[in-house]
Amino acid sequence: MTTPGRHLTADIVIVNWNAGRHLQNCLHSIARADRSVLRVRRVVIVDNASSDGSERDPHVPGLPVRWVRNNENLGFARACNQGAALCDSEFLLFLNPDTELCPDTLRITGEFLRTPAAGGFGIFGARMVDEQGRPQLSCSRFPSPRIFAGRMTGLDRLVPAVFPPQHMRPEELSRSGPVDQVIGAFFLVRRSLFTELNGFDDGYFLYLEEVDFALRARRLNWPSYHIKEARVYHAGRVSSAQLGPWRHYLLLCSRTRFMFRNWPKHQAWLLTVMSLSVEPVARLVGAALRGQRPELRATITVYREFLRWFRRGPELPPTPPEIARRRQSGDTAVFARPSAKGV
Repeated sequence: MTTPGRHLTADIVIVNWNAGRHLQNCLHSIARADRSVLRVRRVVIVDNASSDGSERDPHVPGLPVRWVRNNENLGFARACNQGAALCDSEFLLFLNPDTELCPDTLRITGEFLRTPAAGGFGIFGARMVDEQGRPQLSCSRFPSPRIFAGRMTGLDRLVPAVFPPQHMRPEELSRSGPVDQVIGAFFLVRRSLFTELNGFDDGYFLYLEEVDFALRARRLNWPSYHIKEARVYHAGRVSSAQLGPWRHYLLLCSRTRFMFRNWPKHQAWLLTVMSLSVEPVARLVGAALRGQRPELRATITVYREFLRWFRRGPELPPTPPEIARRRQSGDTAVFARPSAKGV
């Protein structure tokens, strides 16, 4: 249990991939933040082979920054583990480069960590807001077969009472309290717990690595807690939008890995069959009705690459999008276009 009045220490890990100006803004927000209660001992930036200039050292007075530069994009989970290996404070804060802390975010978080109520929790998250301060996605439910089936078919929007959405609505988070999972944009974890769980699973290239971690932590009786009063501005999808349709390929791989690691085999197989039948048909029909031929080609290529990965085995990491692009040379023009929209 944390001793009241004692200064707490945290190290911040940021994984950067072509985040542009957002990384600079994030670092300056840390420098401006009130760190009197939760002291930041170091900020480790792991750059996954960026090419937009954001990989250059930004000078931020008063902020102890250490850079790690990878020659290739190793994926989010693996890069997080790289940064965490250089840290030794009692808390680890994994922070997205497209976030900005409010001046009181760390103070409010640290004040809660000092309370006896925080002693039973291992992971802590903040309230994500947009530029106008309106609440954004902050917490989610643990995935279940019904939740994934609803998302694949769109039934979570048509009959949410039967197929509940995975992400919690802002009105469901009217106060601070326990949740299944806080999103990875601001993911504060006890370092002792991170060590006990051997960090994030490297097999997740992007998406669901924090969900998998939170579920494993819950099984060790270390649940997650949402701190509503701690606000964080989150731009969202700054890096992932550059992947275009390959975002969905990585989501498919992560979703399948999560199912086979955490669910009974018959449930994982059932949902995988849906991933290869119901879901692509629904996406192809939608693209055809909208008259979007490039989207049709992209969907076919994404599912072809996903099937190629699945045949190799869901325990293996997915093929990085850069390599998949080159392999699908006939569709290079389709996948080279960044998209600000989801897939």
